[in-house]
Amino acid sequence: MKDRITSKELAKLVGVSSATISRAFSGDARISEQTRARVLAMAQQYGYQPNAIARTLNNRRSHLVAVVVNAIINPCEAQQLEMLVHKLQARSLVPIILCCGDTTERLQLMRLASTYQVDHAIIFSDLVPLKDAMQIFRTARLIIVSDEPIEDARISCIRFDGAEGAAQIVEKILNDGREHFAYLCGRNSSWIDKQRRDWFSAALDRHGLTFEAEAHGDYSYDSGFKEASLLLRRTKIDALICGNDVMAMGALDAAMRLLGRQVPGDLAIVGQDGIAMAAWECHDLTTLALDQAAFIDAIVDLIERQETDNIVTSTTVMECNPRWGSTA
Repeated sequence: MKDRITSKELAKLVGVSSATISRAFSGDARISEQTRARVLAMAQQYGYQPNAIARTLNNRRSHLVAVVVNAIINPCEAQQLEMLVHKLQARSLVPIILCCGDTTERLQLMRLASTYQVDHAIIFSDLVPLKDAMQIFRTARLIIVSDEPIEDARISCIRFDGAEGAAQIVEKILNDGREHFAYLCGRNSSWIDKQRRDWFSAALDRHGLTFEAEAHGDYSYDSGFKEASLLLRRTKIDALICGNDVMAMGALDAAMRLLGRQVPGDLAIVGQDGIAMAAWECHDLTTLALDQAAFIDAIVDLIERQETDNIVTSTTVMECNPRWGSTA
């Protein structure tokens, strides 16, 4: 017996068609569990493994999805990525994760992934030039998660709208008697961060107010702690809006543990993202939250529509809403 047999040889041994062999390994529901178990048992006995490269050449589908993120260490991206990976795997799609936040070779990473003929590419990273991503993944179905203006009919986009949610948070803070606001930004290059700031800025403008101070972090806890401590020492703000939840947690610790400020007694702190950690009792953060599960479902829905309905382009808007905690 050869070390490795072909699918046709396995099909002859089991007494089924080559298509049934393929379906047994792909999770296809068109065969019975009894047949699938028989195929897998015989495959194990004879050392058969399906050849994904050959399958790609035959049907021009790799079942690979390139997922371009900034970093896995970021709690928000990690939470989203875990949900997405499980959803893709459940549909027999295999993710290729590209972390672009700690390298200057971002384009080379994407070019490497594109050589595997990925079926889909999902761009989470705001560090990747979108025009380059569209060029590199030109043969894949592309999904962009960004608020950067994109004028290209070849891609699908997911955008966010938190204007109404930001207005509700500002209204609550003003009703509590606070009126001196500051904003703690993330990266200057982030379109999403600019959009988030604009939501709150517009809400303040309707009350004749503006941000009286501003600081710049990098979405990390350490930058939130450092920048908030400096900001609170040099200004008399009584409300701090942060570009994400992690910086807000750092700001909360700086205010209460380092400077002895009362939160929410004399200072309101608000985050953005709605990560699970923000709801822990030790933080209990008020945040402008994205429904993370619904967000991932929307991405998977776009993939399924691209495959089954052959939709090339679509735009989905996800709303962000207040998740109230004890910090505002």
